[in-house]
Amino acid sequence: MTKKMQPLDPNKKLDIEAILENLEDYRPPRKGWTWRVVPEEGVDMGPFHYRDMAEPLKRSIGLPASKYFDNIDPQPKPVVTTEIASGRFEDDIRRMRMGAWHGADHLMVIRHTGQSHIDGLMEGTPEGVGGVPITRKQIRASRKAIDLIEEEVGRPINFHSYVSGVAGPEVAVLFAEEGINGAHQDPQYNVLYRNINMYRSFVDAAEAKKVMSSAGIFQIDGAHNANATAKAGWLVMPELLVQHGINCAYSVRSGMPKDLIGLSTVPPNSPPAPKFWYDLPYAVALREIFSDFKMRAQQNTRYIESSIEEAIRTHTIDTIISMLTSADIQSTITPDEGRNVPWHYNNIRGVQTVKQTWAAMDGLNEMIQIKRDGPLGDMVRDIKERAVAFLEEILEVGGYFAAVEKGFFVDSAQYPERSGDGIARQGDGGVAAGSIIERDPDYLAPVCAHFGDNHLPDGITHACDAIGGCTLCNPDLITYIDEFDPEDNVHKRLEKTWDYRKGNLIRPEVEWAGDGTVLVEMMIPENEDYAREAGLEIARRMGLEDPQVINLMVLHPAEGCFLEVKGQVTFDIDRRDLKIPEKVVLLSEEEIRAAVKKTNLTVVAGTVGEDEHSVGLREILDIKHGGIETYGVKYHYLGTSVPIEKMVDAAIETGSQAILISTIISHGDVHRINMRKLDELCREKGIRDKVVLIAGGTQVSADMAAETGMDATFGRGCKGINVVDAIVKVLKERGVV
Repeated sequence: MTKKMQPLDPNKKLDIEAILENLEDYRPPRKGWTWRVVPEEGVDMGPFHYRDMAEPLKRSIGLPASKYFDNIDPQPKPVVTTEIASGRFEDDIRRMRMGAWHGADHLMVIRHTGQSHIDGLMEGTPEGVGGVPITRKQIRASRKAIDLIEEEVGRPINFHSYVSGVAGPEVAVLFAEEGINGAHQDPQYNVLYRNINMYRSFVDAAEAKKVMSSAGIFQIDGAHNANATAKAGWLVMPELLVQHGINCAYSVRSGMPKDLIGLSTVPPNSPPAPKFWYDLPYAVALREIFSDFKMRAQQNTRYIESSIEEAIRTHTIDTIISMLTSADIQSTITPDEGRNVPWHYNNIRGVQTVKQTWAAMDGLNEMIQIKRDGPLGDMVRDIKERAVAFLEEILEVGGYFAAVEKGFFVDSAQYPERSGDGIARQGDGGVAAGSIIERDPDYLAPVCAHFGDNHLPDGITHACDAIGGCTLCNPDLITYIDEFDPEDNVHKRLEKTWDYRKGNLIRPEVEWAGDGTVLVEMMIPENEDYAREAGLEIARRMGLEDPQVINLMVLHPAEGCFLEVKGQVTFDIDRRDLKIPEKVVLLSEEEIRAAVKKTNLTVVAGTVGEDEHSVGLREILDIKHGGIETYGVKYHYLGTSVPIEKMVDAAIETGSQAILISTIISHGDVHRINMRKLDELCREKGIRDKVVLIAGGTQVSADMAAETGMDATFGRGCKGINVVDAIVKVLKERGVV
């Protein structure tokens, strides 16, 4: 029996050591894929009604602007993916928790690049390169952590990895045993991109698909790799349909239910190309031909550079295409490879992009309609016809294997044209060539979920009854191996990071605990060559180790460039040395109202200097925004661009007890200058001890009060209650109340 762990405390970090305890006894509490619950009647949240949203989470973190909308966090209809590839599963599960709090319920852990060529299962928890080595211990620990995260956020989470390579069937069995919910499986991926013998790949795929089906593991194919590999991805659309078709048909023939089969649909183009003229027709054609299957929409990675902003903009367009057509799963790719490491917070940015786009355009198809006549219909038909002709030619040359030998696939020309740069493989070549053994006529395998003829003895209807059960039926038969390598294992890594996870040391991170990686943004007013070298030298003088320019955008050939420079800090911060400001405890509303009434509290307010911004100040003042007027305060609003002298004179004329100034513009420290000037002028007029001086603005912070002579200063996020609370407290100190 699995020992149930205590629920997670949202205010405490994951205890990795506790998760690793008793893994030999862990059993996944559920198996199979889970879809989001999407009420037909829609979802009501805060003041809004949503038409295409799933049930909300028990705990979550909403979009940045959610604080203005009762902190609602609407969840899109499709399952949302976040992809993780740090190479250390103990850091991956921390990222999983962050992703789940933002709405990801498809956690896809990238397996490391060499695993496709490993011919057996790995054990222990070695560190991966370009991903995580898929091992039983790594899976169990991750799934165990996900169990806790599911309970914390209040929604089932799908854990996903890859069934590929020459050990594919063994990996499929491992996944079925350990509660993996989704997996990539596509024999064509093995053939084209891993040079695994084509016959061996398809034989293995049949077995793997059968095993996956028995455990309810949702399958996603890999056809999208063609438009990520071809020189001109937008031209391979007919081939993509063919590859999807081959894998879907083969999956069905292998015994996989259609509702477990998903197509990895990737728009084949990207701006500055006229993206919609390629991607929308392709999406429509794909969904019409494969209407019996699920769609997993993923962003195009072929044309992503290292700019996060570029990726987010393209991702937004791709999400709109998903909404216009359909997507059962929406993936959230980020350009981490172009930025050298997987960045924790870029996963969150990807999930936020989907949430923000989906919420903004909720009910899109009720308001607009795709125009099927005209160019769109013609283009959809053209893609379909080219795909059918492609498939017919495959049959004419002798089938799929013959077509691969002739280099039909991943050719960068639009079919029926060919550039001759396709990927060609030989039937008698590749990894594991010649390793297929024909079954004997009386072949018997006493295990469940086995593909092909299996001659069971008389009286045996359940294959594993012949040996007293198999691991798919009785998990107690699974052999659990903890660690192989005494040095390259999770326990050694956790020892090195203990101080950062459980101790008092703090370092920034983007990939692993305590990695010290930071990102510095800067504008260098030079051309590209000088800007790059200047950025690196600036980073070195800032004390960053191993600085690298990971993104450079030319703003003008001569005037300057925007740079993002990555580096490592080599020092630690001791949390015991940090002085955390005391949190302001607000007076009760009753006490505030009583003080306001007793003093007949009146204030003058305005945006000072040459500043025309007024929205923020009006929200602090007006009753409809919960401003100080809500508590009975009377105010005289003088408008914008008010001279400091006028503010002081108005306070004297009206007998106001407080002056409120707002200053958004901060060029040349004008906000500090105006605050100091207000204090000085009140002293000159002899009223400083009679008025409370309050300043606010986006560049103003709480600690500026002492340096500028203000009684209180407020920055972003300030509300009317904060301001009136500060005024009343000062009046109390002066004995006025």
